[in-house]
Amino acid sequence: MSGIVVNNLYKTYQGSAVPTLKGLSFTFSEGKIAGLLGPNGAGKTTTISILCGLVRADSGSVTIHGLAQDAAHREAIKKIIGIVPQQIALYPQLSAVQNLTYFGNLYGIKGKVLTEKIMHYLELFGLEKSAHKEIHKYSGGMKRRANIIAAILHDPRLLILDEPTAGVDVQSRSMILQFLRDYNRQGASILYTSHLLEEAQSICDEIVIMDEGSMIVNGHPLSLIALHPDCGNLEDVFLHYTGHSLRD
Repeated sequence: MSGIVVNNLYKTYQGSAVPTLKGLSFTFSEGKIAGLLGPNGAGKTTTISILCGLVRADSGSVTIHGLAQDAAHREAIKKIIGIVPQQIALYPQLSAVQNLTYFGNLYGIKGKVLTEKIMHYLELFGLEKSAHKEIHKYSGGMKRRANIIAAILHDPRLLILDEPTAGVDVQSRSMILQFLRDYNRQGASILYTSHLLEEAQSICDEIVIMDEGSMIVNGHPLSLIALHPDCGNLEDVFLHYTGHSLRD
C-alpha cells in the first residue's frame, strides 16, 4: 500500500530562471522508513515542504495515506503527519516543558494526557533532567531530540524529518536512529533526508536519489548496491548517479 505518491511535481520559485523541481515522481510504501537523498540543491527540502503543505507546487500532485494534498484535505493531513524541520523549531527562551506544552496545545492535547506524554518522551530522549532548562542552553544534540518530541506528541502516522541528525554527537545520533526504528515498528511511516549515506543505508527500507529536481533512481539500498558490482556501499551508488562535481 502506498503511503506517499508524488506525481510529476514542478516548482519554480519567483525570481529563479531554473526550476527547483522538474517533473518529480516517486512512490513510498506505507509503514516503511524511506530516504529522500540528493546533493545540495537537488530539491529535497522543497519536496518535503510540498508534502507538508508548506509550499505549493506549480503543477503535479501529492497523495499521503490516500489523501490528496490539496485545500480540501490539508487539515486532515496535518493531523496525521509530524514534521521535524532541519532548523530547530523551538522557542529558545522557553524551557522544553513550556515548548512542548505549547505545541501539544496546538494539536489539541491538554491536561494530564499532555503532561504524561511530555514527561514520557523527555525521559525516552534523555532530557528529563533538563526539562525546565531554556532551550538556548541546550547542546545541539539536545535541541535535535527536543525538536523531534515536538513533532510526535499527536502520534502522527507519517513522520517527516529533514536532516534530523545533522551536527549532533554520536550518542545523540544513535539514540535518534533507534527511536526512528522503534517508532516505525509501532506502525508509523517515516520519510527523512540525510547527507549521511551510511546512516541511510542502515536505516532505510526504500530510498529515492534525486538530482536537479528529478528522480534518478529508487529502490532498496542493498538492491541498488547489488546492481553495481563496482559499488561497495550506498555512497558509491550515490556518486555513481550524481557524479563527483562539487555543489553549492
